[in-house]
Amino acid sequence: MKPIKIIKNRSDIGAGTRGSDLGVDAIEIAAINQKNDFFNVHPYVDVPTHNETIYNKKFLKTEHRIGFVLEQCERVCKAVSGVLEEDYFPLVISGDHSSAFGTLAGFQKAAPNKTRGVIWIDAHADLHAPLSSPSGNVHGMPLAAALGFNNEKLAINKVNEKTHELWDQLKKVGGDQPKVKPEHLIFFGVRDTEEPEDLVMEHNGIKNYRVHEVRHRGLTVCVNEALEKLKEVDEIYISFDVDSLDCDLISKGTGTPVSKGFDVDEVVAIIEHIMTSNKVTGLEVTEVNPLLDNKGNRMAEAAFEVIQRLFQKK
Repeated sequence: MKPIKIIKNRSDIGAGTRGSDLGVDAIEIAAINQKNDFFNVHPYVDVPTHNETIYNKKFLKTEHRIGFVLEQCERVCKAVSGVLEEDYFPLVISGDHSSAFGTLAGFQKAAPNKTRGVIWIDAHADLHAPLSSPSGNVHGMPLAAALGFNNEKLAINKVNEKTHELWDQLKKVGGDQPKVKPEHLIFFGVRDTEEPEDLVMEHNGIKNYRVHEVRHRGLTVCVNEALEKLKEVDEIYISFDVDSLDCDLISKGTGTPVSKGFDVDEVVAIIEHIMTSNKVTGLEVTEVNPLLDNKGNRMAEAAFEVIQRLFQKK
């Protein structure tokens, strides 16, 4: 595997709960407390943020949320494409999950003619668009943007022209085409969805390997099946949201914790197995929120354990 370069994106402007902007530092503190020099031995890029915009009285309007996320995704896109062009493996550590769209845009910008698969390890499907989102939180929208979906037939909101315009601009960051095709998107661990997301998954044949399925059928069987589905793609991007972990087993140190998730061993095994395809060109770790952690810094420690086990020995 190529040498890694860490991309630190401390933005939490797409979340509904503050604190995930501290996730990067919490993970670094977990490493320091273990006397592990991981963050000292690898080069890194700090992505500028504008988290202060959340204190703007207009922030709660969907159009402003999307506008701020659009700017952040442009920054992340530039950072990721730059790291790829330097021939590094980007390890992106993000605040909230909205900027994962920027990561995918960076892959497209760096290699516009390549097809990519996406493995999304998460408790949530993140398939909402402004028209279908009950909350307006953009961290629930990155995959709809990546797929180029508007969810018109699933609309529950009236959206103004400015919001439509910003959404269209967001979808085009990194290139005009969708970042991934539905048949090249695979979920692991999604278990907390809303009806519009369920319908998007059903209508587009998007596979979700639920936790109980992975355990019942066997992790190796499920991952091999996923890799078979992605046999035609040129590269694979893996996004690991820590809320895919069982919040009762690990901690509630994430914005939207969900019970009955994976344990650390299972997440490591899934990612390691996917990496045997030799197609994985980037990994994102996201949504650690130390302000919500009911067990000290446990979620950040779990996130670092995944990172350390995947890369420390490389």
